[in-house]
Amino acid sequence: MMRRALFHAERALGATVPNPMVGAVVVDGAGVVVGQGYHERAGQPHAEVMALDAAGARAQGATLYVTLEPCCHVGRTGPCTKRILASGISRVVAATLDPFPRVSGQGVRELREAGLVVDVGLEEAAARRLNAAYLLAQERQRPLVALKAATTRDGRIAARRDRPTVISGGAAARRTQRLRAAVDAIAVGAGTVIADDPRLTARDVVRARPLTRVVFDRALETPPTARVYARDAGGPVIMIADPAAMAAYPERVERLALAGAELVPAGSLDAAVRALLARGIHTLLVEGGAALHRSFWEAELVDRLHLIVAPARLGEAAVPLFDGLAVPWSRLSRVTSVPCGADMWMDADVHWDR
Repeated sequence: MMRRALFHAERALGATVPNPMVGAVVVDGAGVVVGQGYHERAGQPHAEVMALDAAGARAQGATLYVTLEPCCHVGRTGPCTKRILASGISRVVAATLDPFPRVSGQGVRELREAGLVVDVGLEEAAARRLNAAYLLAQERQRPLVALKAATTRDGRIAARRDRPTVISGGAAARRTQRLRAAVDAIAVGAGTVIADDPRLTARDVVRARPLTRVVFDRALETPPTARVYARDAGGPVIMIADPAAMAAYPERVERLALAGAELVPAGSLDAAVRALLARGIHTLLVEGGAALHRSFWEAELVDRLHLIVAPARLGEAAVPLFDGLAVPWSRLSRVTSVPCGADMWMDADVHWDR
């Protein structure tokens, strides 16, 4: 039943920020599902309330399966623990505890003190992976960072640094749009903006809210006429810049601000991603270029990798993947690889020693 709850939770992918994705299922004594639901978006009823409302009187004496510890505080909605106790539920099975300081074991304790049987840990790994972005925000105060790159069979991402090179095919492009639809922000370096002039939008997909575009431009070199600043291109634009450069070039700061960018000073990548979290960015998709990819790898800030491998070759003189950095492939887990048109699409989790 917990897998069923996880299925429902994932239905809200990309829609609940800053809240976690949560699913719930109510099962009566005969093992029959009498209620189910999920948290659809921030400010709307939590999964437990949705499932209990669906169950009605049949919740009496039943078991509630929920993918995250029920909340016990008043936020934009009331405490789920009170609703559970009022429903007549006799047992709660939670996949994992909620690290949010106002919950963090207190929800489980309240239910147990009221006489309910509470078990924690069923499908915990799957639940934590589903809400990895929420957990990183709570436990490490930074967003989840996913890195995406398209590379040739010989490990090259472009023929030259100063002009765009089409690597992957149409199927990979469509899958990329679905990936963009599920994140809060997409990031590129200044070199990519100058060479490719991308709009950085999510096309032909449904998004719950506008996609934020992030440009890492330490020296403020991005032209204010770049298409990423177009008012109709998508969501807000955040530019991460070196504080010294912002102080040295106030005229560039003014031009970029007039173009529509919010300039954020940050002396390191760690400071930059924390600043993005403070602006509501819980999932960041880093798409390029090679130097920015390398910087995130060297800072050990990559949590997931999406790699498109095309059958073509560009040769030794072309731009190498990750700017030539020897990526520690041994740190990858949950590696999957599937055909995507003429290309191969690989997904993996990344783990660092901390």
